[in-house]
Amino acid sequence: MTSMKRILASVFLCLLLATPAEAGFDEGKAAYDSKDYATALREFRPLAEQGLANAQYNLGLMYDKGRGVAQDIAAAAQWFSKAATQGHGAAQSLLGFMYRTGQGVAQDYAEAVKWYRKAAEQGLTNAQYNLGLLYAEGQGVVQDYVQAHMWWNIAASKGNKSALKGRDIVAKSMTPAQIAEAQRMARDWVAAFNKRKGK
Repeated sequence: MTSMKRILASVFLCLLLATPAEAGFDEGKAAYDSKDYATALREFRPLAEQGLANAQYNLGLMYDKGRGVAQDIAAAAQWFSKAATQGHGAAQSLLGFMYRTGQGVAQDYAEAVKWYRKAAEQGLTNAQYNLGLLYAEGQGVVQDYVQAHMWWNIAASKGNKSALKGRDIVAKSMTPAQIAEAQRMARDWVAAFNKRKGK
């Protein structure tokens, strides 16, 4: 078998193996969106147990909201954690929220910062806002208005009104040089993010 045939055979095998999982996930998502939670659960659970991050995240949502299952915030946190560990941004942001508020897990601001940062680095506006909040309040990190202003500046540029208000409040406690530094850091972060995303 030539190397080209081996490559094509490998690609075909990968597509063949991936298709049922994707189809099952799509069916589960359609069922979830139409509030057919029993079908969504039937589709998501085996995929989540096989390690599909999107299914783990959606199963976490079902446990978090009590949709199709008894509400179980600890189980939601476990599924979000599995998805977050695989780089699922929305799961990372929700896991950060759970650690910040102590819902489903022991309250741990340092863990909240960790997960919010991972989601914020992926461009999730709510995570950017919440990371700024932790810096402003000094929860899980040393209080740092420059970092808070930077993250809130980024989130505000995407329309987050709470970030805009927070940024303006911390600016009152900052020097002009600190504000300029926070703005420069925000511009640099956005430029680097857009470059990574090919924008």
